[in-house]
Amino acid sequence: MRLSSRMMPGLLGLAMLAPACAADAPELGRLFFTPERRTTLERQRTLNVQEAQSLQGTSMSLDGVVYRSSGKATVWVNRQAQTEGESARTGVTATISPRTPGSALLAPGEEAPAQLKVGETINRATGERNTRLGSGTVITPQRSRP
Repeated sequence: MRLSSRMMPGLLGLAMLAPACAADAPELGRLFFTPERRTTLERQRTLNVQEAQSLQGTSMSLDGVVYRSSGKATVWVNRQAQTEGESARTGVTATISPRTPGSALLAPGEEAPAQLKVGETINRATGERNTRLGSGTVITPQRSRP
């Protein structure tokens, strides 16, 4: 493809303006953590430091279960990820089985274990369950057709 001699000055001008426009764009910076928090996390990862956590609050929820191809799994309890064998760190023993995907048996400390499905929450004091769906249905508004 051949460019005409009339197009060359315009393209050259656009090429010269591009760096100036990029300089005016705001810098995004760090998306997730402050530099201090990233340094702390890096130090913990390097030294293999595990922060002790405990299950807080009156409710316990199962937010997700992921099985990796290696056979290991990660479970999210109250929005905190934990792998198998991390009950000492999190205070919750999570027992999962490939036979019942999308669910886990959760045992917080000395409390009675509860079988929960992903998305389900249980009140630790009363045992009342909530699926976060209210009446059990999801209703989407219908668009009117012209």
